[in-house]
Amino acid sequence: MQKLADLKVGTKCQMCMISDPELEQKLLEMGCTPGEKIQLIRKAPFGGPIAILVSSYILSIRKYDAEKIAIKLIKNE
Repeated sequence: MQKLADLKVGTKCQMCMISDPELEQKLLEMGCTPGEKIQLIRKAPFGGPIAILVSSYILSIRKYDAEKIAIKLIKNE
């Protein structure tokens, strides 16, 4: 399964699973749940944070954390 950290900017996907329970809890508190449709909108250079569009807000995530989020690509959207 692909990881959020591996995507290219502009890619739309659906969150499938978060392998870290603490990260999962943090994301749940921010309204980011498994099954949520998201879009990668920015990637900082040199392994810096990435920005994703979730519902109507932008969320910044460390690359380290993005590697723990399994995603499924959304086609034709």
